[in-house]
Amino acid sequence: MKKKIIRVHGTRPEAIKMAPLVEAIRGDDAFECIVCVTAQHREMLDQAMDIFGLKADYDLDLMRPGQTLTSITAGVLEGMETVLKQTEPDLVLVHGDTTTSFAAGLAAFYQRIPVGHVEAGLRSYDLLSPYPEEMNRCVTDRLALLHFAPTAQNVANLAAEGITAGVYKTGNTVIDALHRMVRPGYVFHSAQLRDIPLEKQTVLLTAHRRENLGKGMRQIFAAVQQLCAAYPELQFIYPVHPNPQVRQLAQQMLGGLPQVRLIDPLDVQDMHNLISRVYFVMTDSGGLQEEAPALGKPVLVLRTETERPEAVEMGTVRMAGIETAQIVRLARQLLEDPAEYDKMANAVNPYGDGTASAQICAALKEYFGLI
Repeated sequence: MKKKIIRVHGTRPEAIKMAPLVEAIRGDDAFECIVCVTAQHREMLDQAMDIFGLKADYDLDLMRPGQTLTSITAGVLEGMETVLKQTEPDLVLVHGDTTTSFAAGLAAFYQRIPVGHVEAGLRSYDLLSPYPEEMNRCVTDRLALLHFAPTAQNVANLAAEGITAGVYKTGNTVIDALHRMVRPGYVFHSAQLRDIPLEKQTVLLTAHRRENLGKGMRQIFAAVQQLCAAYPELQFIYPVHPNPQVRQLAQQMLGGLPQVRLIDPLDVQDMHNLISRVYFVMTDSGGLQEEAPALGKPVLVLRTETERPEAVEMGTVRMAGIETAQIVRLARQLLEDPAEYDKMANAVNPYGDGTASAQICAALKEYFGLI
């Protein structure tokens, strides 16, 4: 009899990273794969699902105006209870550090259903940064029976917390997705991108973290202002997060700069192919710290910490923080010192070789005694 696995996700990054794994599981006759989405972020989730041709078997459709972490958590718990009772799965797979992953894992635990955590073992060791992601992933690892850790450091983090059983080092599934989507001659879906001359030296900027709202984001945007003044031929592309606080401040501080293109959020294909064509990336995102180096692009991390220290150690990313002067200093280094740029662009990406989904699928078969 096939083993029934439910894959739960609620945001675009989760859908991107889990799509190759869903395909791998569905392609194996040993499993039945059921996809459940919470729609924690509706529009961006749907974009990613459409690109990979994924259809949800269950859609909790939780996104509401003004939603809070409390309302999302409560909605996932209640909705997943119903889904789990209806489907009676052998395993629930969750991903990463979202509120959806934490709450879905907790719902499965309450039903005594085993949980597998993809992208396990990441740690910043500061519960308030990134917030609430650090708490989410720590608790999810406590709830999980199987842990699919991208790197040796993630495995070591789990071991330091006493989690050694059911741990597999697999690489990150996002690299699997990248290998599928980036290609020469790609034509952008976004009309806004098609109007931007990418032959110019271009920096991709993303900034949206809760802990950066307010002073931190003002300092990041001030750094962009200074870099534009110092390098008249440099351009920034900033897909602005839909958060009204982010949009208002971005328009206020960057909207009047001709070198800064404020555009709408991009679908995953456009984003990954854009990364492949820019000079470097400035971001407070977690996933881009893995994705951009896989495409040979240096990353300046606009945060005071990272749960991906392997990237720092290998030299693919540098911690720029949120102080204006430090961001400008590191950006100038990449713009003016070819040796420093090449050192980062050619460093080895520690997040795998694009076979993470196959490795996780094999681990699942081992767990169920199918090999």
